[in-house]
Amino acid sequence: MPEICRFFGIIISLFWRDHNPPHIHFAYGNYECSISVIDRVVNGQAPAKVIAKVNEWIDLHEAEILTLWEKAQKGEPLNKIEPLK
Repeated sequence: MPEICRFFGIIISLFWRDHNPPHIHFAYGNYECSISVIDRVVNGQAPAKVIAKVNEWIDLHEAEILTLWEKAQKGEPLNKIEPLK
């Protein structure tokens, strides 16, 4: 599972050839979750402030994330996305 970004202790990754809908996986400490890119449904538990930061990052990079999702579906190499600052 390639890491595509890391910020504030949050690690964001995508699986190759993962199931729809487009989503990312993120880890923070002992928490592991996934969140859909379009409707922002969270699967798993994490502190609300962490989920808010991930949503803020998605807001800034949604088009890039969806492009990487398409690449991941094809098994292509994934580049990194700018972290939240």
